Amino acid sequence: MIIAVAGVAGTLGGALLTQRGSERAKRREIELVRDQEEVRENRSLRRTCYVELNRDARQFTTALNRHLHVMRERGVEEADSDALEEAKNAHRDRYSEAQMIAPEEVLMRASVVNQALNKVYGQVKRLERGAPEPGETLETAAQAQYEVWEMLRTMRTAMRHDLGVSHED
Repeated sequence: MIIAVAGVAGTLGGALLTQRGSERAKRREIELVRDQEEVRENRSLRRTCYVELNRDARQFTTALNRHLHVMRERGVEEADSDALEEAKNAHRDRYSEAQMIAPEEVLMRASVVNQALNKVYGQVKRLERGAPEPGETLETAAQAQYEVWEMLRTMRTAMRHDLGVSHED
């Protein structure tokens, strides 16, 4: 009788342990799939943010360049100022988004670009008002704007590296 009870208990216990092990394995598999999906979604979110930040920073840089040309060639009209403001605002919005998404290395590069663009923008607006700070001229503003392009390349490289697209350091 004892042997029969032990045999039945062993059989039932083995089935129970097998079922529990199977459930644990399935839970681990589900967690792994969720983790992989989260990584994919995070990368996709960063990719979208980086594309938009890169585009809007480049457009702001181009708008500053165009505005400087307009200031040299003719007076600035409201449409010119509106175009510059639109580019500035688009960049500000993308940079704000990147502050919440990008890892430190990318954010550090994006911050350098943001600061440089805002510095040039400030120079351009002071020149436009006829109230430049000492040493500020159209030429110094144009040179500062030109230097932003290298900062943009550095930012783009950091973004590509973060996304695994490029392994350049």
